[in-house]
This record gives sequence, structure tokens and C-alpha cells, in this order.
Amino acid sequence: MACGKRTQAALGAFVCFEDEAGQHLTPPRGRTWGRRGQTPIVKVAGRSSGRVSIAGVIAVRPGARTRLFYRLRIHRGRKNERRSLSERDYIGLIDAAHQQLRAPIILVWDRLNTHVSATMKQMIAERAWLTVVLLAAYAPDLNPVEGVWSHVKRSLANLAALTSMRWRR
Repeated sequence: MACGKRTQAALGAFVCFEDEAGQHLTPPRGRTWGRRGQTPIVKVAGRSSGRVSIAGVIAVRPGARTRLFYRLRIHRGRKNERRSLSERDYIGLIDAAHQQLRAPIILVWDRLNTHVSATMKQMIAERAWLTVVLLAAYAPDLNPVEGVWSHVKRSLANLAALTSMRWRR
């Protein structure tokens, strides 16, 4: 039987915020500094090598350090390949957070279709240590994980990751 929100808070539950984001694997463009009259040019492969989806959880509790947990799914565009995170991916992330935190969790997340599906509701009901609170229909300002994605995407601008191609001198 699941505990109520007040009972879990009294037991020292972590309040966890979850959100997801996606990014193409081609380097995003951004602005940079360069010498006057010399435009910096970074050459990259023209084809996209796929997309990455990431789900993250920020766990907070008074008197404890804030923790960040995440899961990745890389999509290469193959036939019949899932393009987004599944209910199993999300519950795996929540289970991993619970295992590390060793405390009840009050989970706050949006109304994404996989978060409110019948499969997810059943998985949540099987976990007595988990209480779920849904955010308003569109409330990114209330979710601190949105700031993590903003920082990650800004820091990727102008990043040219090396491929498996070998460099010669």
C-alpha cells in the first residue's frame, strides 16, 4: 500500500523532478569569437548519424546533496527502431534513482503520453515507495531539469566531435 505524500515527506523522501530532451547527433551551430576578417570554419560530415534522447531526474531533499540521474537512448534511424524512450526506460531510471537514494521518492513530471499510459500507471502502482505528482499541462518553469537541458544544448554549440576517421600528420 502506497504512503501518502505527507507520510513520505515525514519519512525523508526525495522530491525528484524528471524531464526528457532530444538532440540530433550533427553538431549544432552556435556563435563564437574569431579574428577580425577571419571567419572560423569547422568542417563536419554532412549526414546525420542519428539522434539521442535523454531523460534526467534531479533529486532534492533538505539536508542532502542534490543528485542528477539520467538515461540515454541513441536512434540510428534503423527500420523498426524506437525513436523515443519507453515506459521501461523511464521506470528503469526511477528504479536506479531509488536504489542510489535509498529513500522514498515523490516524483514530479509532465503529462507525456508514456508518463500517463496504462502500462506506466501499473508500474507505478507496483512501487510502494513511489508517489507521482503531475505538472500542469505546460509548465516548464516549474521543472528544474529544463535548465539542465538548456545548459547542455548551449554547451554543445560549435562542438565538432571526432569520428572514427584517423587523422594523419
